[in-house]
Amino acid sequence: MRKPKWLVITQYVFAAGLLVWTVSPFLWLFITSISYQVDLLSVPIHWIPERVTFERYAAIFQDAHNDIAYAFRISMMNSLAVAVTVTVLALVIGGLAAHAFVKYKFRFSPQLVYVFLFTYMIPSIVIVIPLYVTLQKLGMLDQKLTLVLLHLTFAIPFVIWIMQGFFRQVAQDFYEAALLDGCGRLQLLRLVVVPIIRPGILATIIFAFLLSWDEFFFSLLFTSTLDAKTISVAISEFSGKHAVDVGMVATGGVIASLPPLFIAIVFQRALVRGMTAGGVKE
Repeated sequence: MRKPKWLVITQYVFAAGLLVWTVSPFLWLFITSISYQVDLLSVPIHWIPERVTFERYAAIFQDAHNDIAYAFRISMMNSLAVAVTVTVLALVIGGLAAHAFVKYKFRFSPQLVYVFLFTYMIPSIVIVIPLYVTLQKLGMLDQKLTLVLLHLTFAIPFVIWIMQGFFRQVAQDFYEAALLDGCGRLQLLRLVVVPIIRPGILATIIFAFLLSWDEFFFSLLFTSTLDAKTISVAISEFSGKHAVDVGMVATGGVIASLPPLFIAIVFQRALVRGMTAGGVKE
């Protein structure tokens, strides 16, 4: 049955409005990053800049004498190191735990799942003071290892919760056939289960990476130097006490969004398949 013309027009109007609503902040972020400071402070605002500059991007990647650019480069490498480490550890630990909760029934297993989920739901502000005192006494402040451990406290429960849906898709017949063929438990996971739920694993990798990459609160409180400072903290420090370098903040925001955007584009097919497959039960 053919849709009425007015309904088609309405759908396109709403789709266009949603597109503008979603894309406009990122577009304005990019426009701000290539605009001169004078144009950014002018009244009325120049929505379309009369002249553009890419000096801020060049400064971040090439200027060896710019302290802000140097801090940004080091912070971005710290963020990459922390996010990648957290993603790998959370996927391995959380994936194995999720598989155990789904396929191996033991006492209190449903309750344990909710305990893990509860730790993920606790607001960070509630535990920050005792956590800070503990880390200070252990001499673990301002270290990338500390950020990795802190990020794992919310990344692992998230992975456990998400991966359960993917493991439930794997029929018990696959396990029985693999065991009859002589596979051990780890071989069964590596050769049978992982290939079946590969889209779900890739989707989980993306979300776990974003959780660590976008984290700001712990990074702000528990880091103070470039030894462990992350990119989100570095961007926030572009704002001084009496002045705000709006253009540099926007430039940092554009660059900081590139790694997650790249990962999402590369794995977009697996991301969509993983998101839809996770809701299907065996």
